[in-house]
Amino acid sequence: MRRVNSLSRCVVAFALAWISGAAGAADYPLIASPAPDFALRGFAGDNIRLSEHRGEVIVLSFWSASCVVCKAQLAALNRSYGTYHSAGLQVYGISIDDDQSRARDYAGAHALAFEMLADPGKSVGRLYQVDSLPMVVLIDRSGMIRNVYHDFGSRNEALYLQQLRALLNE
Repeated sequence: MRRVNSLSRCVVAFALAWISGAAGAADYPLIASPAPDFALRGFAGDNIRLSEHRGEVIVLSFWSASCVVCKAQLAALNRSYGTYHSAGLQVYGISIDDDQSRARDYAGAHALAFEMLADPGKSVGRLYQVDSLPMVVLIDRSGMIRNVYHDFGSRNEALYLQQLRALLNE
């Protein structure tokens, strides 16, 4: 009997841990809300206004040049951008670095096909309630926030790709 209770507790603990990890994005207060509009300057010089890209699926990646996980995430997003850009995907990497020259150097040193944007005052980071890095926000074609990822490990990357394909097919 003790063994069954112990096993039951382990199963329940594992299930709760898995659910809380998966539900982290569901707790994000802006899910199912219109994506806040913004205009930022790209490191390549172009100004980007989010609202001008309505009708496209948008991925916002909040990152920092000092974040090791962010670098892997940006590389993964670059692959998905290369695959799905022609289907209407737009990806923006938004640097919330304090040292924007370091972020500019990072953006210039890496062959990323999507726009890298500077948020020197972190105003867009505040609009999107960025509380950890990296953070990815998926926005549908109508401008609604559909998914958020705070941990872009292999489990979440597979989920991200599944949800991205679903949005592109809508």
